[in-house]
Amino acid sequence: MNAYRGKHVSAAARRASPSFHRGRHQVRYHHRRRSLIAVVVLVLLVLLYPLLEARLIQTERVTLQSDDLPAEANNLRIVYLSDIHYGFWFSDADVGRLVSRINSLRPDLVLLGGDYGTDNESAVGFFNSLRKQGTLHSRYGVFGVVGDMDRGKSSADLTRLTESMTNAGVTALVNKVAAVNIAANRIYIAGVDDYIAGEPNLKSVAGSVSARDYVIFLSHNPTVIPDAQLASDSSGSLGWFDLGLFGHTHGGQMKIFGSMLDIAEDVPDRYRSGWLKENRVDLLISRGVGTLIYPGRLFCFPQIHYITVTY
Repeated sequence: MNAYRGKHVSAAARRASPSFHRGRHQVRYHHRRRSLIAVVVLVLLVLLYPLLEARLIQTERVTLQSDDLPAEANNLRIVYLSDIHYGFWFSDADVGRLVSRINSLRPDLVLLGGDYGTDNESAVGFFNSLRKQGTLHSRYGVFGVVGDMDRGKSSADLTRLTESMTNAGVTALVNKVAAVNIAANRIYIAGVDDYIAGEPNLKSVAGSVSARDYVIFLSHNPTVIPDAQLASDSSGSLGWFDLGLFGHTHGGQMKIFGSMLDIAEDVPDRYRSGWLKENRVDLLISRGVGTLIYPGRLFCFPQIHYITVTY
């Protein structure tokens, strides 16, 4: 009889029993624990995802057309990269992987946009690492400019840097123009000193070429663009270069929190990131390869550029 009545214990009696209260508290505890775990996972994702994104280098492929390009140079393959920031967060092993990736693209030209390290010493260290990790293979050569972080504080620092570039098979363009022979014709790679830390000589560089030539202009800082477009060629004409390649901005590095990092705040908003067309000139401001201040990126993947130029 007691067992029979036990099957029909009232709801009020069950709520009053100690076991009922323990069960209800356990449900609430498990619910709070799941919520806490979800919050912890979300926080970890927010903290760790930018570190992961910074390691996922993308290859952007673009095709451009230019009437100034010699017919013999048709389908010219250019690999461009900038802002590597060699050091603790970009190791020798990373340099080796970067070299392999560039070589796999079989470029005609490799162009480097500066800020190889975070100071003069690490910039020199990058080229020493490059020399040890493997040669960059390019049909017509490897050329590079220097960034504000590479240059150092003295002429001796700059000389040490350019010598390390030469030893790694890279032609340093500090207010210089290099002629690249392609069959019976030439194209030109022009590079200026850093706009902030150096002494860029646009008059000399622009005056060394003709607007009829195909000229690629390299400068680390895109703030130089308006001044470069006002410079004149050897005959006094404007429009002396056809393709301008720049870095420095990292594209903001953190799309939402970029202003907190204060990266390249000196650069006008128009020249923060991506491709532009001004005065019939193609301009690229790269997001770069490495990171600065914080070793993460948010919705701003690192990138190298594979540019094909057609006649």
